Amino acid sequence: MKKTNTLRLTISALLTAIAIVIPMVMPVRVVLEPASFTLASHVPIFLAMFFSPGIAVAVSIGSAVGFLLASFPIVIVLRALSHVVFAYIGAKILYNRREEILSSPAKSTVFSIGIGVLHGGAEMLIVSLFFFGILPGTAYTEGFFYVVFLLVGVGTIVHSMVDFLLAQFIWKSMGDRVLNISKKIQN
Repeated sequence: MKKTNTLRLTISALLTAIAIVIPMVMPVRVVLEPASFTLASHVPIFLAMFFSPGIAVAVSIGSAVGFLLASFPIVIVLRALSHVVFAYIGAKILYNRREEILSSPAKSTVFSIGIGVLHGGAEMLIVSLFFFGILPGTAYTEGFFYVVFLLVGVGTIVHSMVDFLLAQFIWKSMGDRVLNISKKIQN
């Protein structure tokens, strides 16, 4: 039992560290406030989802800390914090069906689209709170459809799907090694 807890803690710490560092050092990023697209920023979260819901939540919180430490605007930091929602739900879905979903191109595409929509919806909710002045801090001159729906909603779905594909590629390239680790964590 102790060995599994140490392994779980180690995987969580490594993925969280990567999630914190990515927004701080990644040179490929586009910021069109309230939207921001930092290449691979969701990859550690998706990898964590492939392990367990608890690891996914921890890494999502770490990612939000990374955006905070990188001095992103508060709306972007809160959007990053909303990743806890899609990470937890996605990890729960994957927990007993990971191999079935990740090994099937059709099932993994459907999963990626579904998680992307959930991801985009959570971020749209956060931005809507700022857009309508419920949370103070930013005033947007463009319309709701453009700012919230297109920039944040659709942009997040596309960004999420790209990062899921990257995470899936990394996961599959690690082969049996990562599968053995994940089985130890889940048992």
